[in-house]
Amino acid sequence: MEASGNSASLAEFLAPGLIAEDIPPLFPLLAARPLIGALIALFRGGDEEVLIRLMVLREVGLRADAPEWTPRELEAHFAYLSQTKLNTVLARLREHALLLWDGERRLYQLSTEGRMVLSALSNLLAFNAEADGELGFLAAQVAAGAAVGKLAPEALSHLLARLGELEEEFAQAVASGSEFRLRAAQAKLASVQQWLDRANAVMKNLADAGLDDASWRLAQSIGQRQSRLLRMASVFQRELAAIARQQVHLSQGGLSTSELAAWLKNQSLDQLAAFTEGRLATTPECSFVLPDVMLDNTEEFIAREQPNRKTSAMPAPAEIEYTRDVPLEPPRELLDLTRMLAGLNVPASVADTVVGGSFGQASYRLSLLALIGETNIGPELAPLAELPLTLQWDDDLQAVGRGEVVRISAGRILPQQNIDEPPA
Repeated sequence: MEASGNSASLAEFLAPGLIAEDIPPLFPLLAARPLIGALIALFRGGDEEVLIRLMVLREVGLRADAPEWTPRELEAHFAYLSQTKLNTVLARLREHALLLWDGERRLYQLSTEGRMVLSALSNLLAFNAEADGELGFLAAQVAAGAAVGKLAPEALSHLLARLGELEEEFAQAVASGSEFRLRAAQAKLASVQQWLDRANAVMKNLADAGLDDASWRLAQSIGQRQSRLLRMASVFQRELAAIARQQVHLSQGGLSTSELAAWLKNQSLDQLAAFTEGRLATTPECSFVLPDVMLDNTEEFIAREQPNRKTSAMPAPAEIEYTRDVPLEPPRELLDLTRMLAGLNVPASVADTVVGGSFGQASYRLSLLALIGETNIGPELAPLAELPLTLQWDDDLQAVGRGEVVRISAGRILPQQNIDEPPA
């Protein structure tokens, strides 16, 4: 009777003449109806009720050495709950087969569905405490499914979709040209770096998982998208370097407009209002008048009442103090890299050229390599850009393991006379 009622209810959502069991996306959900019913029973109701049910179910399931509970043990363990509310919670969990009741021995025990729900919930709670842990959770689902031979294509699709969201977010930050958005995206990439590394390790182990063609294509797409994300560090560094060359410095103290804007962003509204006191004129806004109508009336008034007012004079210039620009010396990393590449006569790998010192120094050198061959560039970077060199990139990542760099994009730097040389 219950199944028939559910089918009748589903029929209201379907087009005429269709049967719920004949719809491929709906059939797996119908097959898992007992487990889904357990989830519905667990999470139906107000927030407070759901939290108490989850707490009781978790506490019952955590006692692995003695999984069976007597009613008196439950009353003693949950003494901080109202006796009436506890009985209501236990009755609901038992009614929907999340808890099993053995009437002969008078014992409670967690059901199989309840154990599966708690296991999934524990994974969610574990990654919820981590910064940007959703990527780690998705990678864990892929790794767990591959380990037991039950890797669902949906797990790969979710991981690929999340990587796509990150790539789009970073691409928008680069396209915006905003220093603040670029720095925020750079910090975001550093935050998810550990999860990207672990997801990369998971994907390498999928070769022995026996994937079908569709899953294998998803795995390849995930690997390609991870590679593009790992290259975004050099893109951010290059864009920030370009912005730094365009910064306007105020006075002789070296204060830039970016530093001033960052300082203003950290001030509260009250502090900003105090800065503008006595410096900004207050103009009443007639919100009840349409702007285009107001403009037409103003033009008509000026033409009628002040026909001779055709010109307006600019105010007299204010007295300003002229300052002398202090020339900035190019960074030492730029000078050293230019000198090294200027004497390059044989092909060299990108890893041997840029890795050394810290990760930040290697990232900066890698971003400078992208400027080779550029024409519209500043004078301080022109010696590097004009070098007779060519970059060749591969799709793979090269293992490094030194100078705070684990892997780097594989590539070679070729002098002009070695451009046609085949890769080693």
